[in-house]
Amino acid sequence: MPSGPVTLAIDQLSPVHVRGTAWGPGSAEQLERFPRLLGAEDDPSSFVPHHPVLVDGARRFAGLRVPASGRVLEALIPAVIEQKVLGIDAFAAWRRLNVRFGEPAPGPAPDGLRVLPDAEQWAAIPSWEWHLAGVDPARSRAAQACARLAPRLERLAATHPGDPAPVYRGLRSIPGVGVWTAAEVGSRALGDADAVPFGDYHVAKDVGVALLGRQIDDVELAEVLEPWRGHRFRVVQLIRLSPLVHTERRGPRMARVDHRRI
Repeated sequence: MPSGPVTLAIDQLSPVHVRGTAWGPGSAEQLERFPRLLGAEDDPSSFVPHHPVLVDGARRFAGLRVPASGRVLEALIPAVIEQKVLGIDAFAAWRRLNVRFGEPAPGPAPDGLRVLPDAEQWAAIPSWEWHLAGVDPARSRAAQACARLAPRLERLAATHPGDPAPVYRGLRSIPGVGVWTAAEVGSRALGDADAVPFGDYHVAKDVGVALLGRQIDDVELAEVLEPWRGHRFRVVQLIRLSPLVHTERRGPRMARVDHRRI
């Protein structure tokens, strides 16, 4: 947090009661934002499912809310690292960087838990450390450009709560940040229930199978989701969670690439 590092433990005491406990210099600030972090400002009241899969999902997951951490850079860097690679490789690179450059978390935190580097620390990571972590030059350059512009992005998020458009404009001005990456930040940090991750490897196929019974591409995805504008990310999440949707995962897959050997 701006006031310092913090470890937050979240306990669900009942279906409608949640307790947050925090340690570290940023504790008071984090607990003040705690309801927003859990999606308290998300309003699904205008969402009308009008499709059997979504009706079932809305019933099963009535408490689903889109969170708003307010921490743009903490959502942005991992989204950049996840670009155009398999999740297993992105998560491994993310772990290596945080173990190498993150600080031990305050309080009675689990062993190995790290506080993420701040903007200055991300910007100062040398090129060979990104390489050793398994991040190629294109993604590392984009991540460091994001780190350099982080103060501006965080100010935009703080001064326009509930309106992600200014933050999206700032994000899209950064070379290497496209629609998918901006949407990932919107759904994680900005509480944007309409953030569609166009360009995702699975989303169009999953939505097409769920709502039309067949796979579709991003062009058709935009058309299919249009009736739920304002809640399009909510639709995507309900489909991801639905036990009624079974998308065929066989077929061509992205190849694994170990950038540390290049």
